[in-house]
Amino acid sequence: MLKITDVRAFNDTDLTERLDSAKQELMKLREKYATRQLEDTSQIRQVRRDIARLLSERRARQLKQMHGSK
Repeated sequence: MLKITDVRAFNDTDLTERLDSAKQELMKLREKYATRQLEDTSQIRQVRRDIARLLSERRARQLKQMHGSK
């Protein structure tokens, strides 16, 4: 589980890489859930929240860049 302070410390490349890997992990967890191989279903919720944190930080950086360039 990522903390927002950790997410803010990532550079743009790391942020994108973490986002891609989190999305892949979510797909794998959903597949395991569908085939009833996933024992701890709370993992899906944790990964979804990590993705949300990463997306929020990416958008905040985009907005900051847009407002900073004006």
